[in-house]
Amino acid sequence: MTILVKHLGLVDYSSTYEAMRSFTQERDSDTPDEIWVLEHPPVFTLGLAGDAGNLHSPSNQIPLVQVDRGGEITYHGPGQIVIYLLLDLRRLGIFVKELVLRIEQALIDTLAEYGLKAERHAGAPGIYVAEQDEISQSWAGAKIAALGLKVSKGCSYHGLALNVATDLGAFARIHPCGYEGLKTVDMQTLGIGDNIDLISQTLLGHLQQQLIKS
Repeated sequence: MTILVKHLGLVDYSSTYEAMRSFTQERDSDTPDEIWVLEHPPVFTLGLAGDAGNLHSPSNQIPLVQVDRGGEITYHGPGQIVIYLLLDLRRLGIFVKELVLRIEQALIDTLAEYGLKAERHAGAPGIYVAEQDEISQSWAGAKIAALGLKVSKGCSYHGLALNVATDLGAFARIHPCGYEGLKTVDMQTLGIGDNIDLISQTLLGHLQQQLIKS
């Protein structure tokens, strides 16, 4: 299985969103899968089930974009690894729920490499900081990574976002994923000072391992 990995750098959200949609609409059974690794300038995005009221403190500097992924409201900005997964799920032989589990496991495994214990929360897609002795207990249960997907014609787009050294103040303007009072954290706050590019490579490796599983 060949997956083309593209490192796009810091790119505009809306144009990237349209490019994902166009790629998915135009692909056929022979089109190779792609993984896009990037960062976005500050933007709030609202999923199909989202309530715009969860942006409780709007900012003139940060636009809100309605999108067609699942999930609620989230924030993207510099210092956050965003990975879009443009995959033919039929060819991979997996359903979307299995893809979500594999994405979550890749995130958990990546954070474990940096000494951070992380976990799933039932009914709340994403990855959360688990209780551990090494960090302040005040961060237990805080969300550190989000995910949201769209499947069209058996193919996925959108993906995941991991907070590395992110503007946490922007998350304070929203109810992340629709949950009032949900804390959000990044790796830097938890004491991880590694370069975002190195963390991206670690995460990409774990994603690729998960995707080649039978």
